[in-house]
Amino acid sequence: MGRKVTLAVSTLNQWALDFDGNLNRIIQSIQKARDAGATFRSGPELEICGYSCEDHFYEGDTLLHSWEVLLELIISPICRDMIIDVGMPVMHKNCTYNCRVVFFNRKILLIRPKMRLCDDGNYRESRWFTEWRKPLEIEDYYLPRIISTYTGQNVVAFGDAVIATRDTCIGYEICEELWNPASSHIPMCQDGVELIVNGSGSYMELRKAYVTVDLIKSATFKAGGCYLFSNLRGCDGQRVYFNGCSCIAVNGEIVKRSRQFAVEEVEITVATVDLEDIRTYRNHIRSLAHMSGGSLSYPRIAVDFGLSDMSSWNLSLMASRPIEWVHHTPEEEITMGPACWLWDYLRRSGQGGFFLPLSGGVDSASTACIVYSMCNLVTDSCNKGDPTTIAEVRKIVSDADYIPKDPKELCSRLFVTSYLATENSSKLTKDLAASLASQIGSYHLDVNICDAVVALLTIFARATNRTPRFSAHGGSARESLAMQNIQARMRMVTSYLFAQLILWTRNRPGGLLVLGSSNVDEALRGYMTKYDCSSADINPIGGISKTDLKAFLRFARQRFELPVLDQILQQTPTAELEPLENGVCTQSDEADMGMTYSELSIFGTLRKQNACGAFSMFCKLLSMWHHSHTPAEVADKVKHFFRCYAIHRHKMTVLTPSYHAESYSPDDNRFDHRPFLYNVKWRWQFKAIDDHLQQLVSGSSLKEPEEVVKIPPKTLPKPGSSDRSKQTGVVV
Repeated sequence: MGRKVTLAVSTLNQWALDFDGNLNRIIQSIQKARDAGATFRSGPELEICGYSCEDHFYEGDTLLHSWEVLLELIISPICRDMIIDVGMPVMHKNCTYNCRVVFFNRKILLIRPKMRLCDDGNYRESRWFTEWRKPLEIEDYYLPRIISTYTGQNVVAFGDAVIATRDTCIGYEICEELWNPASSHIPMCQDGVELIVNGSGSYMELRKAYVTVDLIKSATFKAGGCYLFSNLRGCDGQRVYFNGCSCIAVNGEIVKRSRQFAVEEVEITVATVDLEDIRTYRNHIRSLAHMSGGSLSYPRIAVDFGLSDMSSWNLSLMASRPIEWVHHTPEEEITMGPACWLWDYLRRSGQGGFFLPLSGGVDSASTACIVYSMCNLVTDSCNKGDPTTIAEVRKIVSDADYIPKDPKELCSRLFVTSYLATENSSKLTKDLAASLASQIGSYHLDVNICDAVVALLTIFARATNRTPRFSAHGGSARESLAMQNIQARMRMVTSYLFAQLILWTRNRPGGLLVLGSSNVDEALRGYMTKYDCSSADINPIGGISKTDLKAFLRFARQRFELPVLDQILQQTPTAELEPLENGVCTQSDEADMGMTYSELSIFGTLRKQNACGAFSMFCKLLSMWHHSHTPAEVADKVKHFFRCYAIHRHKMTVLTPSYHAESYSPDDNRFDHRPFLYNVKWRWQFKAIDDHLQQLVSGSSLKEPEEVVKIPPKTLPKPGSSDRSKQTGVVV
């Protein structure tokens, strides 16, 4: 008969420094694991204190309170007769380590420190933590007195060891160690470790969810065994969204998994695993068996307990079978990820909802649809009876008896949209905004801000005896630019006024969070006015490209039955800040930028992911675009991008905190650490481009095929000229 064990991994929505809330969620996960018959429970990385404590990890308070929470867990009766590990920071020899702490029946078995830290993307772990660089070694760790008083232990093992039960062996990796080329799961498998546990804090990026799954499946396919992966879910106080996907894999197959996106705070994934299946699988991999004969041995911490003792003789207990992992499309990820992030931010901020300037364009429509998606997720959770979600909704809408039954009705209570019109706004965009608001149910206002704009221009005219004009009315470029910017900035001021007081007019307490709606491509290009309505409290689409937003709206049109999105998608993107011609807007975002949104995505990817400067970007684009652009056109486009990028880079220092979704985000507050003051002429770099271009033209290098169709170059702004509308705010 097989030796079956029931194991549980946890998906938790923790919050940095919310020790009380984090403890309650951990307790819930342990109770749910116990109710499911599990004898082992694991959780996500740094689950006790929250992953994103950042510089709070320097504080002794963070370490102290983590030990206090651990003590509450150790002495809790629901933790009896179950091996449990939790994530927390631990200081050893005056260095702080990111650790898993394993305990059983009021005794700490092992403190296992992280051996590979992550420092790419949004991660900065080596700023706060030290790597454990003593593989297969343990040291004595002297416990704090508050712990030893209850456990009766003065010293426990600290280091790279495994747990040996009566029936199996448990080893640990922590997050990055799975991704690292020198992963420790292989030597552990060679040493007979059958259960490999990984507590992780892995955040979401578009199109990346499959990476973790592939790594886990590959690990257990090559070396057999059971891999238990616990991940955080939700916004714990940062721009990132931890995307769940906790799972259990056996011998190369996923047998259980959690959801990627959800508003529920605690989810347990439980699987029953037959240990004999692992042993048989490994014994058939003869190369692994031969390598195991000479493998190094891990220190083993023995515990007189068997994970299978309570379940292996239950004839009705079946081992979990492999399942197919169906990944979300990018459109589905945009539908749910930012929506869950917004929900976490809203309920934890103590505000009463959201305010959005709704322009009738793709970007603000995308933000509105994400809020509506949030309302759908929250309503669905409430209808399923989740007590935490119901309590949070009631607190937000200030109604102790309220339970949302319909997402449109919930949207009307916590989402206010407003069309902020000027004399340059068209009737078409006004009607589109009103139609979308009606279809999603938001509380909508039409507000004309012309009087405010005129008032400010009057103040300027009285002080200077000069009246600026649009270029269409004979004004200079900088006059026209200032005329556009004052409209944009007045929308920001108006948004915050309404966000603070609109609930007061509806006899409700509190205020609203102002939402931004500029996309990642506009941020990269600097195509936004500094401190205009792109400045907000948070921005759910700030890390998403225009191309992906359009695909998302096509998906949302069908998913949520919003026919007005068809019309919105057909419109040319425009800021509507210049005078209309016969009531029609002729201003175009792409014409103003001097590049298309699809080109911006390519520039962003090459700049960030491929680490290209101006010259290397030019060289790569020569081959990428050789069928559509001449080398001279490529050179002009690259130079124009880098000029604009340098001129407007300073705007990233005040970029509204945005949901992180795209790996080429230019947000320099956390993700993209580059200067914000450049020599915008790029003399050396552009000379390298010109020299290479001359070689191509003179025939001393590659020639273009004669059959290539030449596309006439677009008219680009002259070097040093000011850009329009959203791209303004240059500080010299």
